[in-house]
Amino acid sequence: MSMISYNPIKYYYTFGPHEPALRLKSGDTIITTTLDSEGSDANGEKINPDMAQTSTVTEFYEANPLTGPFYVEDSKLGDTLALHIENIQLTRNYAISKFPPGFGVLNIEDRITGPMGLGEPLPYMYFKWELNIERNVASLDLPMSKKKVDIDLHPFLGCIGVAPRFGEIINSLTPAENGGNMDCVETKPGTTVYLPVFVDGGYFMFGDIHAAQGDGEICGVGLETTARVNIKVELIKNKKIAWPRLENQTHIMVAASTRPLIDAFRIAHTEMVKWLATDHGFDKWEAFQVLSQVGTARVGNVVDPKYTVVAKFPKKYLGK
Repeated sequence: MSMISYNPIKYYYTFGPHEPALRLKSGDTIITTTLDSEGSDANGEKINPDMAQTSTVTEFYEANPLTGPFYVEDSKLGDTLALHIENIQLTRNYAISKFPPGFGVLNIEDRITGPMGLGEPLPYMYFKWELNIERNVASLDLPMSKKKVDIDLHPFLGCIGVAPRFGEIINSLTPAENGGNMDCVETKPGTTVYLPVFVDGGYFMFGDIHAAQGDGEICGVGLETTARVNIKVELIKNKKIAWPRLENQTHIMVAASTRPLIDAFRIAHTEMVKWLATDHGFDKWEAFQVLSQVGTARVGNVVDPKYTVVAKFPKKYLGK
């Protein structure tokens, strides 16, 4: 098994079975870099246009450029990829956030192309946060409030996913069964992300590093920055899952993405009950009872084209 360093030469605005950046084997670790959500690199410079996904017949929403895709040898439809996030090293001393007009939880007219013109959008505002990586702190001056705030960094992958099912191509702003733009703070170092293989090879991709973000990403933008990422790839043969699963030292988790938010909540918890029953020896209804009493949930986002909910079950209750 190998440690493989990759210097990206192309970035994509969609999840799909694009020309592979590399072909990996189960057990390999990929070490590579990401851009921020606006397509700027670690030096704050925009990439050359020829490095971005383009088309002669359509246009792309140019947000969340993705590194990859990475083709996993021997992975077939019905298998599962276990992506072990080993490290996310921030590579820039600042992050940006903003209020994009027509986007965010306070805007009814949230469309990926902006407001439709029937309501008053939020004012466009741009925020530049200073990142002190040594202190693990992000700082922002608030001149109108005459304050300064320091918050803890907790870097994670806003986007991580595989090629979607049914031959679909999904833009990098949208989460779905394939993962995608879940904006889930749990996709951090120490977490394993389990993704269903919907297309032979998997074609996993990632990007959209957030240095920090609150639950829901309510203004529509986290602390967007760049990073060097280490991910170890494991192929689990003949293991079929329907939605992304996650695991860290303390919890197993299921992420579900749809609208309305209550349906994402229902799907995530239904899938958790199934996981407890099929893999951990619980009776289905007894699993539902225990989950009802010890489960917790996080809201990844309430601003993307689909909303994300993560159901969490403490591993200490899995039993022997």
